[in-house]
Amino acid sequence: MAVGLGSRQAADEEARAEVEVLNSRLEKTRILNTKLAASLSRIEGSGKSVQEAIGPLYGNTQRLQVLGTNIDGILQAIERIRQPSDIKSSEEEIIRKGPEKAGLSAFLSSVKRVNKALSELRQTNLRSNQQAVADLTRLLKTGNTQLEAHFLQILQEDSRPIEPLHFITKDKPFPMLSQDRTTRLGLINSYIASAARQSGAPGESPMLQAYAGVRGPYLTTTLQNLAAASVNTAKKKTPDALYRQGTNGISTYAKGMEGAFLAEYDNICGLFSRDEWGKVFNLTCQGAISELARTLRELNSHIKANLTTDCYLAYEIVEIMSSLSSSLESRTGELKPSFAAALKPVRETGKSSFWELLEDTRRRVSSLPAVPADGAAVPITTETMTRLQTMVDFLRPISSIMISLGDGGWKVNAGSNNSSDQIPSLNSFDVGADGKQIFAHYSIDTIDTLLTALEQKGKPLLKSKQALGVFLANNATIVDRMIRNSDLQPLLSSRMADVDKWRKNGAQLYTAAWREPCGHLLDVQYTNRGSQRPPSGSAAAIDSAAILKGLSSKDKDAIKEKFKLFNASFEDLVGKHKGLNMEKEVREMLARQVQQLIEPLYGRFWDRYHEVDKGKGKYVKYDKGSISAVFLSLS
Repeated sequence: MAVGLGSRQAADEEARAEVEVLNSRLEKTRILNTKLAASLSRIEGSGKSVQEAIGPLYGNTQRLQVLGTNIDGILQAIERIRQPSDIKSSEEEIIRKGPEKAGLSAFLSSVKRVNKALSELRQTNLRSNQQAVADLTRLLKTGNTQLEAHFLQILQEDSRPIEPLHFITKDKPFPMLSQDRTTRLGLINSYIASAARQSGAPGESPMLQAYAGVRGPYLTTTLQNLAAASVNTAKKKTPDALYRQGTNGISTYAKGMEGAFLAEYDNICGLFSRDEWGKVFNLTCQGAISELARTLRELNSHIKANLTTDCYLAYEIVEIMSSLSSSLESRTGELKPSFAAALKPVRETGKSSFWELLEDTRRRVSSLPAVPADGAAVPITTETMTRLQTMVDFLRPISSIMISLGDGGWKVNAGSNNSSDQIPSLNSFDVGADGKQIFAHYSIDTIDTLLTALEQKGKPLLKSKQALGVFLANNATIVDRMIRNSDLQPLLSSRMADVDKWRKNGAQLYTAAWREPCGHLLDVQYTNRGSQRPPSGSAAAIDSAAILKGLSSKDKDAIKEKFKLFNASFEDLVGKHKGLNMEKEVREMLARQVQQLIEPLYGRFWDRYHEVDKGKGKYVKYDKGSISAVFLSLS
């Protein structure tokens, strides 16, 4: 028990000792806090004193910094204002030297710096800079003028006329500007165009006209010899000779123009911006196209003066120039209206030629002093068909013109109608029309016009229907033959009946004269005399002597007279037949028709009455064999 109490007292004493230690430390902490509070109070007082002393100094320093910054800005602005006005002295020497001596790159850089300085000076709008603005304006103008002159000089170095035949015959592309010159020209053009846009001046860049002013005459002069050759090759040694395809120089002229124009377009695309290509190309090519228009007018005058022989040249020109226009338009999108205007006179002549040729056919037939009395064909028939045959060689351009005329449009003078300066497009005519079919209609109209005019001419001059019939049949046969033996055949195969009717008309006129001997071979048979009908059938079934025995003397005399009249008429017609000039096909056709007409009638008549002169041949001059031989001799 005593031990337990001792332990507790020791623990209490130990706890009291620890409490006293803690109280001692708390006191020390309190005393330290009091000292710290006193120190903080003194520091705050000192801070306020410092703040009150330094505050005015800081504000003054800040204002001084702002003032210094503003002064620096003013000095920089003054320097910027002075710099453009001072650039004149540093750049004038380079610009006065020119691009050749100073070098294009250095010269362009100098001009650009002057341009920039001038722009900045103008923005200041200070009176003190007006003199500097005037000086820089004059300096810039001098630089720009020198650049334009240098542009022309570089361009002219590659713009000497060339001989186009060298490139056409060897199928070489036409020369373009060299790469080095193209680069230099491009730099100058780019700057001048930019300066023009920056200045706000109205209109396009002056370089467009400058380029066209040099390259336009180059194109015109280069193609001039080809234009002259086109006119010279149109002249003929033989006035009546028909124009033959490809004998004029217009095709070579077109090839040269296409090659030169496409090379020029590539040059333009390498120098100018896309929106300027069309403008520059048109300006550059107008001189050459004007020369083309003059050449085509000369050729057109020649064609109109020799229309019947040289109308084909008009068709060829239409085809070649239309193809050239389409080709250039597909590559460049330009020049089609210009080509259409240049081609218009020739195209109009081509359109009116169809009516003129029909009228010429009528006039020439009408002016014939006579027609062959023997019924021979006249040369105009062959000439007219040769003309149609030749037209087939130009079927493509003719089809185009025919479609624009319309079916039957050649029946009026197309030259009297006003037409626009446009190459026909799908909108200008019936898109469903077939040019070949329309040409076939024109060919048949030409043939009808020819043969109708010949018929009208022959009727009063050829008194004999035989001669008139042979005349028509001969001419129609030549027409038929020249169709079948040429490229007209596939075009007119469905219309040959229109030609054949003229041969049939001629044959009808010819065989009309043979009705007279046929009339002499007709007799009267009385079926009521006797109990039997007259024998019919083969010759073996007919007894001529028995038939004659039943006739009276008067009837026998009538039979003799019929034989006599037949012989006279037949021999007269045979003689006339042999005296007529017939084409082989006509002679065979007419001989066959005469035989088919006469022989059956004569054979019947001979079978019944050949015993009338008892074989003496006084009246019955021909037996069936001999008359067949006569018919054979007719062919």
